[in-house]
Amino acid sequence: MIKTIQSNNSVIWFDDQLLEHPPEQIFDIRYWQAQNRVIGSATGRGTTWFVDTGRLPAAFRHYRRGGLFGKVVQDSYWFSDWEKTRSFMEMMLLSELIEAGVNVPKPIAARAVKSGTTYRADLLSEKVADATDLVDILSGKSISADLYRKVGHQIAIMHQAGVNHTDLNIHNILIDKCEDVWLIDFDKCGYGKGSSWKQSNLDRLKRSFVKELNKRQIHWQEEDFNILLEGYNGYSTK
Repeated sequence: MIKTIQSNNSVIWFDDQLLEHPPEQIFDIRYWQAQNRVIGSATGRGTTWFVDTGRLPAAFRHYRRGGLFGKVVQDSYWFSDWEKTRSFMEMMLLSELIEAGVNVPKPIAARAVKSGTTYRADLLSEKVADATDLVDILSGKSISADLYRKVGHQIAIMHQAGVNHTDLNIHNILIDKCEDVWLIDFDKCGYGKGSSWKQSNLDRLKRSFVKELNKRQIHWQEEDFNILLEGYNGYSTK
């Protein structure tokens, strides 16, 4: 069950069934370091820390802006309402996707801290165990047609739930050791209007395959994307 702790300038939302730590402390990496629970990190726009919560491995992420504007305003966003903060919206969207049967990380806790007219935000979510993103996998080897169909199938479930993944690329598709497919990074994503966004998602995904083919010489060819679409269309037409 999602519970809420609110003070004058911050709100924390957390799932009390997934969190056994003080919600007020979990968004300070020093808390996890003091308990020797940091199990790794990854660097992108900022550092994503991986921690062992005791219930499940988790990823702790501070929201940061990208692009040129992000060089000026790194991590502040215009505040209008607590439930319109990026952390709350991503947490709720992940919960709704899980209800719809999409393989996404479980949201554990989210925080927004207001300062004047802006806010900063953090998210603690499940780190999918024994999973690797599709870029890293394809950098070393090709994958089977069945696995491509499973990728397409998972995207179709997400689309049937009405969710527009505005940054659908092969960095945001994970494959675990059981060859289950997971979709990640739903910041700034939401429910699509009309239907053209579905094709836009697929077009963006194909461009990411081509980009990594040129950049890293991944083991991929255009026919592989047609097989992915078989999985997508096979589910969508049911």
